Amino acid sequence: MAPVIPPIPEPPDTAGKRKRVSARGRLRTYFLTGIIVAGPLAITAYITWWIIALIDGWVKPLIPASYLPDHYLPFSIPGLGLVIAFVAVTLLGFLTANLVGRSVVEFGEVLLARTPVISGLYRGLRQIFETLFSANGTSFRTVGLVEFPVKGTWSVVFLSAPAAAEVQGVLPAGEGETPHDYVGVFLPCAPNPTTGFFFYLPRSEIREVPISVDDAAKLVMSAGVIQPEDPQARLHAMAGTLWATHSEPEATTETETAEREPALQPAPVVRPQS
Repeated sequence: MAPVIPPIPEPPDTAGKRKRVSARGRLRTYFLTGIIVAGPLAITAYITWWIIALIDGWVKPLIPASYLPDHYLPFSIPGLGLVIAFVAVTLLGFLTANLVGRSVVEFGEVLLARTPVISGLYRGLRQIFETLFSANGTSFRTVGLVEFPVKGTWSVVFLSAPAAAEVQGVLPAGEGETPHDYVGVFLPCAPNPTTGFFFYLPRSEIREVPISVDDAAKLVMSAGVIQPEDPQARLHAMAGTLWATHSEPEATTETETAEREPALQPAPVVRPQS
């Protein structure tokens, strides 16, 4: 009787497990990655250069040409006007903090207060700047959600200052004749957060959100594409991705070895019966 030889097992098909990326796909990936890296850098550099050129165009004409290095050099020095403006504003703040400077500023405010149209404009702008740049101010530093434009839909708002006593007195009271604690809110429009709506709402109808104003502004400008996230959680996610990427080839090698081990074992030999 002829010996029975078992069939040789075929090697495992590993071609389906490894997906090969074509040269066209790799080129497209590299191009998109380059846009993601270079795009923000180019836009930031352009906006910075535009601001520097704008301030230089305002400040340099006010300075005599003999005091500018551009008068003696064959090329222009960008940013010189910005440096001069920074020094001038800092010096103005230093002089204002002193008694003499404070007296000069008060004298200038008295002159502006007697001007019919400019007085109201100056007082309004000064109050806005004092509120925004005050160290103890809380305006536009808290993010909230309100039901707008209809019930069940929530919009991102920035909390402003509480309503004045005159405004609180004319606004409707709550149940039991208890006046509401009204607060001003600013609802920005997407994708331009500098425009929007301002209105007063009871504080009880505002849901404060524990995110920064920068994250809320990015959320509005991107129309919800850029979501606020925890930096620590993002670092953990990146670490997990890198760990999975580096550990995947080892796992594949062990799997292939385990699959090939039966093929390397010697086939049993069946001897003919006598």
